[in-house]
Amino acid sequence: MTATAREVGVGRVFARACAAEWTRLWTVKATWWFLAAAAVTMVGIATIAGLEAAADPDPTPGGTAWTAAAVTGLPGQFALLALALTAVTSDYATGGIVPSLQWTPRRAVLFLSRASVAVGAATVVGVLLASAATLASFVAARPLLTLAGGWDVLPDVAFVFAAGSAFALGLGFLLRNTAGTLVTVFLLMLVLPLMLPNFGYEWTSALADLLPGSGAAFLLIGEVPGMTRTSSVVTMLCWAGGALLLGWLRLARDDANR
Repeated sequence: MTATAREVGVGRVFARACAAEWTRLWTVKATWWFLAAAAVTMVGIATIAGLEAAADPDPTPGGTAWTAAAVTGLPGQFALLALALTAVTSDYATGGIVPSLQWTPRRAVLFLSRASVAVGAATVVGVLLASAATLASFVAARPLLTLAGGWDVLPDVAFVFAAGSAFALGLGFLLRNTAGTLVTVFLLMLVLPLMLPNFGYEWTSALADLLPGSGAAFLLIGEVPGMTRTSSVVTMLCWAGGALLLGWLRLARDDANR
C-alpha cells in the first residue's frame, strides 16, 4: 500500500461512498416507480379530499390544508419505506453487495453512506410530497382551506418518514431479503397496529402501542388511544435504532454473500 493510499481519510472515503450511493439510487427504475406511487397516492388523495370538501353543500371554512400532508403521509409512507429497504436488499438479490464491498471495503463507511443517502432521500421526498399534497388540497378546496399551520405538521411528517425509512433500511440489512423485509415492515407498520386492538384484550392493545406503526399513526393523525406524543417518538426511535444496530451487526460480522 502506498503512502498516498494510506493518506485517504475516512471523511473523503465517506463522501465518495455517498456520491456512489446517490448515483446508484437515482439510476435504477425502481426508485422512480416508488416515487411515482408515493406521488399518486399522496397528491391524489389530497386532491380528492379537497374536491369533496368543495362539493359539500354545508362547508365549514377556515380549516388548514396541512391536514392533507399528515393524512396522506400515512399511506404514502409505504412507497418510500419500500424505496429505502430495496436500496439495501436489491444488492443482496443481485449479488452486487460483493463488488460494493470491494469498492468500499470499510463496512462501517458503506453502512453509514447507504443509510444516510437512502433515509435522507426518503425523508426529503416525503416532505416535498406532503407539501405538494397540501397545495393540491388547498387549490381543490379553495377558498375553504388556508395554508396556516405548516410548521406544526411538517416536523412530524419529516420525523415519521425519517424514522420509518431508517427502520426499513435496518431490517433490509438484517434480513437481506426483499420479500421478507417488505412483509415484516407491513406487519409492524400497518397490519398489527390495526388488528391487535380489535381483539378486545388489554394486552393486545398494549402490544399494539409498542409497535412503530402506532407511533407513526399517532404523530400523523393523532387517533391512537393510549399513546402520547412522547411515547410515539420514543417508540419509533427505539425501533429505528434497534433495526439499524442489528443490521449493522449482521453486515459487520457475517459474510456478505450469505
